[in-house]
Amino acid sequence: MSVYTLVIHGGAGTILKKDMTDEKENAYRKGLEEALNVGYSLLEKGKSAVEAILAATISLEDNILFNAGKGSVFGKDGKHEMDASIMDGNTLMAGSVAAVKDVRNPVELAYTIMKKSQHVMLNGSGALEFAKLHGLNIENDNYFFSQFRYDQWKEMQGSDEAALDHNVLVKDNSTFTKATEDNKKFGTVGAAAMDMHGNIAAATSTGGMTNKMYGRVGDSPIIGAGTYANNKTCAISCTGHGEPFIRAVTAYDVSCLMEYKGLSLEEAMNIVVHEKLIKIDGEGGMIGVDAKGNTAMIFNSEGMYRAVRTSKGENEISIYK
Repeated sequence: MSVYTLVIHGGAGTILKKDMTDEKENAYRKGLEEALNVGYSLLEKGKSAVEAILAATISLEDNILFNAGKGSVFGKDGKHEMDASIMDGNTLMAGSVAAVKDVRNPVELAYTIMKKSQHVMLNGSGALEFAKLHGLNIENDNYFFSQFRYDQWKEMQGSDEAALDHNVLVKDNSTFTKATEDNKKFGTVGAAAMDMHGNIAAATSTGGMTNKMYGRVGDSPIIGAGTYANNKTCAISCTGHGEPFIRAVTAYDVSCLMEYKGLSLEEAMNIVVHEKLIKIDGEGGMIGVDAKGNTAMIFNSEGMYRAVRTSKGENEISIYK
């Protein structure tokens, strides 16, 4: 039987275990399971890795619990600017969108850019016009509104601070302290897969950082930083503090360690996440699948919302270490 694999994430960093209610945990696990089911069912039917990760990531974007698509955080101007990317490890073709507003599923826009344009990345108003031109779903601000995201932003409004969605800072006597229980959330979603034809692919999508400067772009839409896929090595989707991930070129670095040093997927990811990123204060993690269908889910934060299912019988949904 051909091997096929799907691994997904709903962001690194998490509500502390002591603050997590059973109701909240069940909701997050259900969201991960739904995305896993959607993507994996396509792999079972012989569909491509690209189709599987696209479907899984769209499912996560449509879930208000996750900081991507519908659940995106508010930026400094009170708007939602979203980033996403996708890469096909078989062809090395990629599509990416940065700082786009109003598009229901940014990862679908990234896919459309990959398939129907001569470019890799579009941003802002140009990306929105491209989405409209190709008939993608456009939504108004009300679609992207969620009360807890709004409350997070209001706590930071008027400051020059920006925070990871799961580590939102709040005002306390003109200083910033760790968030209350209700504000400890998480950011970014993604998927990586290998199909029964031996091809691999990865995708990532995010609403970015709460109270971020308008126009700010993180690692998620940058090929080689937040997303990378190459049939020779691996497919990677990252989550965490985007700036260090960009500077470390994290996703491509994993591929390089595998290609040039002969390391396994897990060995390479451990070096990048637990050594290279930590040296530059990079908090977060990544998921990956290699050219043989092996998977790894590595993070240096309190937790990472993650799940994996393989044709070999592996089936796991996890949040904490």
